[in-house]
Amino acid sequence: MPQRDGVVKPKTKRSKRFLQNRGSKLKENIKNAMIMKGGNTSETVTQALKDIYALKKPNAVMYKKKNITRPFEDQTSLEFFSKKSDCSLFLFGSHNKKRPNNLIFGRMFDFHVLDMIELGIEKFASLKEIKKSTCPEGTKPLLVFAGEAFDTDNEHKRLRSILTDFFRGPIVPSVRLAGLEHLLHFTALEGKIYMRSYKVLLKKSGCRTPRIELEEMGPSFDFTLRRTHLASDDLYKTAHRQPKALKIKKKKNVSHDAFGTKLGRLHMQKQNLAKLQTRKMKGLRKRKGATVEAVEETSPKITKTDE
Repeated sequence: MPQRDGVVKPKTKRSKRFLQNRGSKLKENIKNAMIMKGGNTSETVTQALKDIYALKKPNAVMYKKKNITRPFEDQTSLEFFSKKSDCSLFLFGSHNKKRPNNLIFGRMFDFHVLDMIELGIEKFASLKEIKKSTCPEGTKPLLVFAGEAFDTDNEHKRLRSILTDFFRGPIVPSVRLAGLEHLLHFTALEGKIYMRSYKVLLKKSGCRTPRIELEEMGPSFDFTLRRTHLASDDLYKTAHRQPKALKIKKKKNVSHDAFGTKLGRLHMQKQNLAKLQTRKMKGLRKRKGATVEAVEETSPKITKTDE
């Protein structure tokens, strides 16, 4: 593809479709994640990356080779791979003496690191250890966040936002009841973050609504919060800006109550009640003959006199 004046011009139809897919859209593509491991990793980190990749498939790219980089010090390699694989989310695993069993969750904006949070693995149970039936690939999970820290602490709020972006999957208008098979539960308690993965089982209950049971299927993590790299308020606001075409225009004189009922208000001109057409009953109708006789009786008789 030749490049002139900073604009890449495609030569073939295939390259044209490729650039159109990478270009800006009103509705974004599904957010893909790239999963990488650093220069030094442990068995725990390697297995954790594989299990998270299994939950994230098919919207993920797994790099098997080691990448000698430090995201909190140099972010150029992450930005390069992000642009190459068209991924706006990343997960980086590393291990060293100072920070053992380390995972870094992060997001990109315009192929630059927006924010990332470092979590340390204290306890881990893989999919192999919990030998239960798993969900099909590509299942959209239910996300549950429990704990006051997710509502009060700024770092935990940003962590909840990153985890929601990472695991939520494609945006769909509706989901059938039988499609709710996977549940991810995050709990913030006493400075730790507990991640549990459950399979939703629908049992017979004797009525139309099924009885729901949760069966742990793995992986399960006990995290501790370590370093953070958060975007400034201005950059964070810019990243959340939506195009005008997607903004819902507010309709005048239309509102909804607490139950979702649509209410409308009509503006009319002042009505003249004297000309209001009411229902006429037969008993109230006046007869023509009766009105004439009444007029004759009430009117005085005037006699003419000759002077």
